[in-house]
Amino acid sequence: MKVNLQSVNFNVDQKLVDFTQAKLDKLETHFNRIIHADVFLKVMNTSGKENKITEILLSVPGDEFMIKKINKSFEEGVDECVSSLERQLKKRKEKLNTHF
Repeated sequence: MKVNLQSVNFNVDQKLVDFTQAKLDKLETHFNRIIHADVFLKVMNTSGKENKITEILLSVPGDEFMIKKINKSFEEGVDECVSSLERQLKKRKEKLNTHF
């Protein structure tokens, strides 16, 4: 799957890119028709600890899933987004299988 990663207000390091790619690749075990994923990592200018925004836009044939999480670290955000996407992809797959 093709992953487009964009970082806003900071420079992303390679470890975070690899981590995100590995997590998103696992989604293909649940739904093998994923077209691509757009990942947006943003840092808010606030004094709070939870200032990291993770957004993932996942494109599948005929639909798109958008997940947005705010956490203390991008790793936590990616984990939570991927688990939410897993649930949504399983529902989508079950819905498709009942129609055929």
